[in-house]
Amino acid sequence: MSPQKAASRGPHNVCRLLGRRVHGFYAGDAGVAHRKNLGLLRKIICQESTKFKNVWTTHSASPIAYERGRIYLDNYQCCVSSIAQEPRILYQKPKCSKSEKIEDALLLECPLGEMLPSPSHYKSSLIVLTAQNWLLRLSADSGEVLEKIYLAGSCCRLRYLSWDTPQEVMVVKSAQNKLPAAARQAGIQQSVLFYLAVFQVLPLSFIGMLEISKKIFGNTITDVAVSNGILIVMHSMGLVRLYDFQAICEQFMEQPFSLGQEFNWNGQVGVVGKYPFGLPFNIKITDTPPLLFEASSLENAFQIGGYPWHYIITPNKKKHKGVFHICSLKDNALAKNGIQDMKCCVLEPDWIYFHPDMSGRIIHVGPNLIKVLKLQEVKNNTDQVEVTEDFTIVANRENCVDSAVTVTASGRVVKKRLNVLDDDPEQETFKIVDYEDELDLLSTVAVTEVGADGKAHLDFHCNDRGILLKSVPLLESWDVTYSHEVYFDKDLVLHIEQKPNRRFSCYVYQMVCDTAKDEECSSCEKPKRVSCRKGGRIFEYF
Repeated sequence: MSPQKAASRGPHNVCRLLGRRVHGFYAGDAGVAHRKNLGLLRKIICQESTKFKNVWTTHSASPIAYERGRIYLDNYQCCVSSIAQEPRILYQKPKCSKSEKIEDALLLECPLGEMLPSPSHYKSSLIVLTAQNWLLRLSADSGEVLEKIYLAGSCCRLRYLSWDTPQEVMVVKSAQNKLPAAARQAGIQQSVLFYLAVFQVLPLSFIGMLEISKKIFGNTITDVAVSNGILIVMHSMGLVRLYDFQAICEQFMEQPFSLGQEFNWNGQVGVVGKYPFGLPFNIKITDTPPLLFEASSLENAFQIGGYPWHYIITPNKKKHKGVFHICSLKDNALAKNGIQDMKCCVLEPDWIYFHPDMSGRIIHVGPNLIKVLKLQEVKNNTDQVEVTEDFTIVANRENCVDSAVTVTASGRVVKKRLNVLDDDPEQETFKIVDYEDELDLLSTVAVTEVGADGKAHLDFHCNDRGILLKSVPLLESWDVTYSHEVYFDKDLVLHIEQKPNRRFSCYVYQMVCDTAKDEECSSCEKPKRVSCRKGGRIFEYF
């Protein structure tokens, strides 16, 4: 096309171009085929003939973790791929010593469209933190150690990994620093409560290490976190304070360091990230940084999201538990209809959070009702925002008011009306709500106790309107007193259960379409058993 013709057509409308791309007008776009495939997969999953079959079960005495098609057992020493038709072992490492125990882990995935210095960076890897303060980058497929960084000595009990910016900036946090009993009895005061180490990932590079102390942030500090460039400091009595973490790093950085760099720091000579020196505390906060925002909320519960920006808190009194206030971040004004209260009579309280699909909506989950809320401008008043219902999902249950019949000694029948709990286990109750971002489906787990056993089913709902598209029964018994996690990952459903005395179970379901043929085969074949290692766990394939 000539420049004159291109100019005559005028400037492109960005929204129109994006809309046309979503609908597949540009066949050469790299994401078109992927979006079409996911659309087809969603239709296949939701059609009536598609079933989810329990193909694999395992039990363990140690916690079981799941990340992107990989199941981790034995404190990440054994990795099982759940993508294949029958889950298979990717790697099995020798049993590690107590000092090599992995405290926490994050999955690291390659960013799109970036040139990276090493071929290993283009494959998924696992960042793990050990009990002896080693940070390791492992191959997600083989368990091979790709990078090894020593963080600090035994004075810093580093225990937790989290994302500041997902897949970009990682934070390592210590357990709360406590003085020995003898030191406390001697009246010695502990000022430093937490240690933080911050890294850029892919390639892994050191940004800084710092202390969080009472001297700077106050004597009532109880916990700290970093998220999206914000330092979140929690205090007793429910106070939450926010600071600009990036500004803190820039203002109080004494000297930048690189991993592998030789240094002479405060009388110590060593190599950054190598034993025995580890990382230098190159960020020293000498004064209280400027406060961005503070709020008081019951149990420090505080969330930010929506558009325009809003936050959710619970008034800081026990009697308000289960009551949520949605307020503007700009001026703290309560939104119209911003008080959300389901008025439930429950043992376990309802919960609320901003929808993870980045739509700015809010999900409020009660025992028998899920409300998806949205923020919108009030008509004729653009300065005010109101909370309205987008859609609701209701549990399939009967009237919660029951009649108890008793007979007196004289034979007289007495009927007494009882108000049962809203989360009574004999009534269908919502336990888990999640979002599958690639298929744009909202998933819910509802449980009903039938006799001594609990029966659960996983439902898939349209994320835009809440319409029920598919229901998948979970075959194993569900005890509501146990801890449960359910993952819905494209064509896979995975249920991890924690029983008393640290007993863990994992149930894997995979999508099948030709159900008649599968049922005939399963009736003829006995379950296959494969040993993961000598004297090890038994894996059952169905």
